[in-house]
Amino acid sequence: MPVSHTSAIERIARVLAAQRLSANAGGGEHSAASDVDATWVDYRADAVAVLRTLREPDAAMAAVGDPAIWEAMVVAALGDAAD
Repeated sequence: MPVSHTSAIERIARVLAAQRLSANAGGGEHSAASDVDATWVDYRADAVAVLRTLREPDAAMAAVGDPAIWEAMVVAALGDAAD
């Protein structure tokens, strides 16, 4: 499985920024890449909130994996923001 070299927080924040900016996702810009690069940090708090919500797996997730490992991975992704 490939491992990303970009943090989960940054990747989620970039998706949130792109969702709001890109015409492909409901925004108004036809080429939003440079604006996503410039503004993703504005969505960092939202990305942290998403990850905090995901610390606890739902029943379907727990049925196919180890909930303790999942929680540890999400907490690791949160880093200092886990508190």
